[in-house]
Amino acid sequence: MTIHQILHSYWGFAKFRPMQEEIIQSVLDGHDTLALMPTGGGKSVCFQVPALLKPGICIVVSPLIALMKDQVENLREKGISAIAIISGMGKREVDIALDNCIYGNIKFLYLSPERLLSDLVRERIRHMNVNLITIDEAHCISQWGYDFRPPYLHISELRELHAKVPVLALTATATDTVALDIQDKLKFRKSNVFRKSFERRNLGYLVYNEENKLRKLYAIARNVKGTGIVYVRNRRETQEIARLLNLEGITAEYYHAGLDSAARTKKQMLWKNSQTRVMVATNAFGMGIDKGDVRFVVHLDLPESLEAYYQEAGRAGRDEKKAYAVLLHNNADKTRLLKKLEQSYPSVREIKLAYHHLGNYFQIAYGAGEGLTLEIDIADFCNRFKLDAIKTLNAFKFLEHDEYIALSETVYLPSRVQILIGQEEIYRFQVEQPAYDSFIKILLRSYGGLFDQFVGIKETDLAKRLGISKLEVSQILRKLHDMEILSYIEQTDKPHITFLKQRLDDQHLQINARYLADRFKINQEQVSSVISYAETPKCRSQQLLKYFNESHVPECGICDVCIEKKRAGKKETITDEIIKDVLNVLSNNSLLLDNLINAVKAGNDKEKLEVIRILLDAGTIKANGEYYYIS
Repeated sequence: MTIHQILHSYWGFAKFRPMQEEIIQSVLDGHDTLALMPTGGGKSVCFQVPALLKPGICIVVSPLIALMKDQVENLREKGISAIAIISGMGKREVDIALDNCIYGNIKFLYLSPERLLSDLVRERIRHMNVNLITIDEAHCISQWGYDFRPPYLHISELRELHAKVPVLALTATATDTVALDIQDKLKFRKSNVFRKSFERRNLGYLVYNEENKLRKLYAIARNVKGTGIVYVRNRRETQEIARLLNLEGITAEYYHAGLDSAARTKKQMLWKNSQTRVMVATNAFGMGIDKGDVRFVVHLDLPESLEAYYQEAGRAGRDEKKAYAVLLHNNADKTRLLKKLEQSYPSVREIKLAYHHLGNYFQIAYGAGEGLTLEIDIADFCNRFKLDAIKTLNAFKFLEHDEYIALSETVYLPSRVQILIGQEEIYRFQVEQPAYDSFIKILLRSYGGLFDQFVGIKETDLAKRLGISKLEVSQILRKLHDMEILSYIEQTDKPHITFLKQRLDDQHLQINARYLADRFKINQEQVSSVISYAETPKCRSQQLLKYFNESHVPECGICDVCIEKKRAGKKETITDEIIKDVLNVLSNNSLLLDNLINAVKAGNDKEKLEVIRILLDAGTIKANGEYYYIS
């Protein structure tokens, strides 16, 4: 098959999007390639098509477990064999998966960068027939990037295992400095960058300094048709803002990493199917969500970097139709952002204390624990030792950098089962232990492949078929596990900590203070860029593109600054239109100020308030404290 036939056969597209074909050809020619493509540009096709064309397996390194799982499921739905090795999987489960990559027909192996620290994984990769190494979210390898992940630095070791295999690095957000650093860290044979312009001509960037953000949010949701995303800074706010939107008649759901997997999946599907209009979320939502008809993305707080903002805002208008990215902020947000920057950098002493508490939390003796992976309840850990959650999570990140621990994101893994004995032995066991006969028969009828690998199961489904409770199903599976008839791994929905080295005492725990200082400086510059973007009255698109090293681009004409310029020449006409609207609306009703502003179609909120004050001063309209009316 040709690359065009593969595209049509598996994705149903007749032609590639801009730049996809050139990137694919570069990879097929054996060149190391860095592709900079904005959100929604179709990055996954750039590695999936060439990997399907060539014999062998494609290794995909990604930091996002949810995204890995989504891509594996999407590939399997297309009939393409793919697996992901992620935190929470048992050693035997990983062992079987890696064997299938060597001896089976697996085309895509997804790995988190932390997995590359394992000698077991590296040794198995050495024996695989690898046709391509793909690095997703490649900006994570650069300490100049906005989301530096120290384990990414080990990716270059894959090159030592398969020196002739090309590397494809993909990211939606990278400055020139970061792009150079990515190529250096991945040991590119020569510089080779494909850069698609970050300009989004259909996306209007709007920034408003608003004290009453909710009123503005309601107006946006009412006036812009279609679905939207509202980003807020914490879990509590997701619930509160969703509740208030629903009270206004705007269907909304909330989403954050603290929800269990079933709730997250349900909420996500309601929104993807447009049964829910607005998703109110922390930045845990959106990565890998392929919904083209999002008409607005609203940030209710200042983001921590322009890279993060560009990526989140870019989830609007992926269908190339008109959409809006709205940033609502005020002076309190600026103070809060600067305070969070300070909180994100614990002292060396605080980092050492967090490490010390980790050892005590898991009751690990000094000199022990190397290679141990354990579930951690971050909230419980912080409560037990009276620690600040933000500082603690950042302390863990710095411990990751110095390779003392690895911290995975929250991930849901279903319960898994593999039968450890052969078919003849299992039959003999059923005859000798009739109490387990019907259970094993239904287990085998319900799930295929149990003798070959770990298979995801649902205890609730088995309980219905057997006519017993879910708890009883779990108890039977645990007994069979203890009898070594099968291996049973129960579902989990928590992050994991891996101790990469034996537990050390304070004297031998070395923290890189210079790295701490460098990271603080980088983040300080990123925060300054965000504040400058929000406060500088210059074309928003031009500001964003300049940040990503695209100069000499024309004004967009559709951001709030450009629109304000156009309005300046039409101010007298707009004022007349607002006066006409106000008098018409109040001719039959008296209204609250918020209702009056929403009812007036001409002008923006600032212009409406200005005209209302003028009409009040002139006595044309009156107010009795709450209601506005014409006497």
